[in-house]
Amino acid sequence: MVAGVLAQSLASHLRLPGIVVLLAVGVLLGPDVSNLVRPEVMGTGLNAFVGFAVAIILFEGGMQMNLKRLRRQALPIRRLVTVGALVTAVGGGLAARFAMGWPWDISFLFGTLVIVTGPTVITPLLHRFHIKKDTAIILEAEGIFIDAVGATVAVVALDVVMIGTTTSAAVGVLDVAWRIGIGALVGIGAGAFLAILIRWRDVIPSGLENTLSLAVAIASFQIANGLVHESGITAAIAAGMVISNTQSHAFEEIVEFKEQLTSFSIATLFVLLAADVRVQSVVDIAEEGLIVVGLLMFVVRPISVLASTWGADVSWQQKVFFSWLAPRGIVAAAVASLFAVELAANGVLFGTDMRALVFLVIACTVTLQGLTGGLLAKALGLARPKDNGYLILGANILARRIAKELEECGEPVVLMDSSEDRCAAAQKEGLSVIYGNGLEERTMIRGVIDSRKATLALTPNEHVNFLYAKRVHEHFRGTHTLVGLETESSGVTAKMVEQLPAAILFGGERPLGLWIRGMLSKSLIEERWELGFPGETVSKAPGNAVLPLLAKRNGKPILIEGQQSLQKQDVVLLLIRPEQREVAYHWLRDSGFVPADGRSSPVDARSGDGASADGASSDTTSKDQ
Repeated sequence: MVAGVLAQSLASHLRLPGIVVLLAVGVLLGPDVSNLVRPEVMGTGLNAFVGFAVAIILFEGGMQMNLKRLRRQALPIRRLVTVGALVTAVGGGLAARFAMGWPWDISFLFGTLVIVTGPTVITPLLHRFHIKKDTAIILEAEGIFIDAVGATVAVVALDVVMIGTTTSAAVGVLDVAWRIGIGALVGIGAGAFLAILIRWRDVIPSGLENTLSLAVAIASFQIANGLVHESGITAAIAAGMVISNTQSHAFEEIVEFKEQLTSFSIATLFVLLAADVRVQSVVDIAEEGLIVVGLLMFVVRPISVLASTWGADVSWQQKVFFSWLAPRGIVAAAVASLFAVELAANGVLFGTDMRALVFLVIACTVTLQGLTGGLLAKALGLARPKDNGYLILGANILARRIAKELEECGEPVVLMDSSEDRCAAAQKEGLSVIYGNGLEERTMIRGVIDSRKATLALTPNEHVNFLYAKRVHEHFRGTHTLVGLETESSGVTAKMVEQLPAAILFGGERPLGLWIRGMLSKSLIEERWELGFPGETVSKAPGNAVLPLLAKRNGKPILIEGQQSLQKQDVVLLLIRPEQREVAYHWLRDSGFVPADGRSSPVDARSGDGASADGASSDTTSKDQ
């Protein structure tokens, strides 16, 4: 466990696919090298742990599937997990028969093992490559659903090999549908059960939702397997999908908890399974095995993609990318290890060689495609553009006003907030919002922070703003970050922010809570002033009288930060307190500003907010974030 988590950390620092390092660590710790990890001493406990881990991994994968997004790409996804699976099974079987010289039944059994790609490898790679959403959703959905289809087909194929009759092969086709159907029913029931309990806040005490979701994920997997062998994978995915498509106050916490468990499970499982593979068995089949890998990558996968996307609304660039990116993951490794044991127990040869070949496929596809996929995505124009809009922490009325002004300038903006009320207010105003803890890396990733021009920390709590900037610097080094600071600081200083490094919003420290309360009460004046001569800054604006929100230059937005100099004819959007109007006007005239439109009007919040929704007090964290 420790080795697996440290291996993932090392992979992150080396910018390598995590599975590559995990496989290497598993081999180094296994019986062939250091002999520190010996999976065989676990006996049947290894299979029990594999089932436990796979249930968590696939439940979390199902939670990433939003039905609205899936419907838009339904045709290519459906074909990839049906037509594509069939082509891969047949093509993989023919490749094994041609290169390895195995019997037909063993060859096609191998073909069923390499059907799966899996979310454990495909999703992290898509995040690393910054793939556009419409392309990413197809590959993510294929990875999740193909696990259920591929694993079920493989298990049925194993039964056919053991029985070895034509009748059993015919029955096997119906058996696949039966197992997937039973698994789906169990999973839907389990997911609905969990969703109902969580929505009734008085039933499950706060803090126990995560524990209950873990129990339901494992229970759905085991109950389905108890009813029909190897239908648990489908059940775990279906249960996760039900939860992801129902409204729940605890959804974000459950997702966070499951992501951590998934990362832990993958790390431990890959080390164990890699340690269980003998290095010599891989070396023995390496020459013929690399031919099989080449055929799978350069012949079988492209044919599968072409057959699956024929007539679908998929561009040629997407087809090329889909043809290249099909790394195998944890389900292929787990099922291959199970088959090796089953075949050996029944006196059938080739089980060890088959497992060695599957691990060779995993290592080669993850390494080659993981190292080159990003370059291919950029060449094909499938990577998200850089400097694309802004990500804002906070959906309070001040953040929303700046977001709307940015959008009017043609800049896409996404808000993040942990308050359901503030998120609802943002959605009501037509703004894009992510409900979740913006201090978490996964929430920042959902907001595609790595492709933004800048990110703003705009909560009324300067400690939260500073912590956010610190997290951004740790996880997304190089991202331009602007932080809102309070005038009456209680610990966070301008020097601390600048040392991160980050910039200070609004030209300096401002009484953010005061301005938010003023906006909520609709007591402020909003005006636009134009600068008459260049070189002026707004850093010395009287903070209790004027709040400079945003500047515009030739219709393009300029965020107000630090000692930033403005140019002649730049127009600044200002909030002014009525009782401080004379102070504000005096400073504006002395600084060379003139009214841009000759008119002023009260701030129109029109958001339906109340103080309880925006929580203007600057000494709270959870509400004001």
